Amino acid sequence: MVNRMPISRMGFNRLRQELENLERRERPDVIKAIEVAREHGDLSENAEYHAAKERQGFVEGRILELKDKLSRAEVIDCSEVNCSRAVFGTVVTMLDLDTDVEVTYQLLGPEESDVAKGVISIQSPLGKAIIGKEIGDEVKVVTPGGIREFEIMDINSPEND
Repeated sequence: MVNRMPISRMGFNRLRQELENLERRERPDVIKAIEVAREHGDLSENAEYHAAKERQGFVEGRILELKDKLSRAEVIDCSEVNCSRAVFGTVVTMLDLDTDVEVTYQLLGPEESDVAKGVISIQSPLGKAIIGKEIGDEVKVVTPGGIREFEIMDINSPEND
């Protein structure tokens, strides 16, 4: 059974572009670097060769990882999500009941999460607590710093996907 991975169209395209770059640019560059390093002779003490082989291992590993993620991806058009509840792709504005500060997050998959950009994973503690909630609902989240409480103020679809 394949474990599907929800991802936005933008996130899917980003992964696909990274894979294309690795396969078309990075892989050939690494192969050339290995060839050049081999021409320098003794491989046992050739730092260029070892660095190129290490880079090759990283590139090949990332290619395999990206192919796996893309094969399991379930692309969700975030511009068409139902905004009556907080679901994958929605943008949720909440009031932090402890600090009276409004915070806004888009709920996406773990591959796309970036708190600094206002994107949290649906698999994070906060993401799990928000999923399924409606405007006006309160959310309690256990964090390392203690329990935090929020009130859902608004739920929207993203500006672009």
